[in-house]
Amino acid sequence: MFKKLLIGVFSAAVLAATGTGLWLWQGLDTLEQPVALEEPVLFNVPKGTAFAQVARQLEQEGLVERDLWLRIHGRLFPQEAQVKAGEYEFTPGMTAREMLSTMVSGDTKHWSVQFIEGWTFADMRAALASHDRLKKLTTDWSDEQIMEAVGAEGEHPEGRFFPDTYLFTSSESDLDLLQRAFDTMTEVLAEEWEAKEEGLPYDTPYEALIMASIVERETGVPYEREQVAGVFVRRLQKGMRLQTDPTVIYGMGDNYEGRIRSRDLRAYTPYNTYRINGLPPTPIALPGRGAIHAALNPDDGKALYFVARGDGTHKFSRTLSEHNKAVREFQLNRREDYRSSPAVQKEDDGANGDAG
Repeated sequence: MFKKLLIGVFSAAVLAATGTGLWLWQGLDTLEQPVALEEPVLFNVPKGTAFAQVARQLEQEGLVERDLWLRIHGRLFPQEAQVKAGEYEFTPGMTAREMLSTMVSGDTKHWSVQFIEGWTFADMRAALASHDRLKKLTTDWSDEQIMEAVGAEGEHPEGRFFPDTYLFTSSESDLDLLQRAFDTMTEVLAEEWEAKEEGLPYDTPYEALIMASIVERETGVPYEREQVAGVFVRRLQKGMRLQTDPTVIYGMGDNYEGRIRSRDLRAYTPYNTYRINGLPPTPIALPGRGAIHAALNPDDGKALYFVARGDGTHKFSRTLSEHNKAVREFQLNRREDYRSSPAVQKEDDGANGDAG
């Protein structure tokens, strides 16, 4: 009798254990099934959040059916419960295990903001202010406050930030991106300065940066950068004025309305290179690495002038007579589909070209 009872108790225990094991296996198996998502969702893990809270939040937001299985999984595999704070993107087809792996690895959601070659610092600030996923710290700051914050107190901001696409997470601010762009420009300029040609008319890397910004604004196609830089370098070396329209436009500020008139070329500003000798006092735009390289490694040709052809490229000339002929051909008798990059409209009242 006792033997039969013992067998019965043992059998019941085995069945119970088997049932519990099956229940546990089936429950944990749900973590391997795709989550019911029709579109990507963002999930935020605040700093200091415990794993049990993360599991509960996943259930509350409908990303898992029961947080119990997540909590049991975390007990069985503690290394898979070490989630990191941040904002994560979960996409259709992901399983709960994959979501956990994403949070454990800290693979947070990244957004991007792009600063374009040839933009001004004001354009940069507008792009940062309009990005709806970026934490804003500097929106109401002055340019001077920003330069102080990035470690360049008293310096002019134009041209000091490297144009590129920058990725960021929800924990980063506009100041973080400005600092990265400033540091990158400092590094790139130093690298290019180390590899510069000899005999250039620059005393400092900053002067090369000014030239690079002009090259950036004058160049419609990348392969012309060295030629454009060569023209400007030779003009400086010969004591000729640069006479480049983008500097005039920059000096006009808000008064520029899409075209340059003769009176604009005659008006004095520190940036009007038809009136001043040498370089303007600061860069006029954000130059990319290509423009910086060109400014420090210009073409060694003979051209001293160039004018826009109307197709995005330029006609380079060695003499003023050649240049005036090119102006008559490409500027005074413009084709219907004329375009220049950057486009500058002029009245036909004496303004005669980009450099000359």
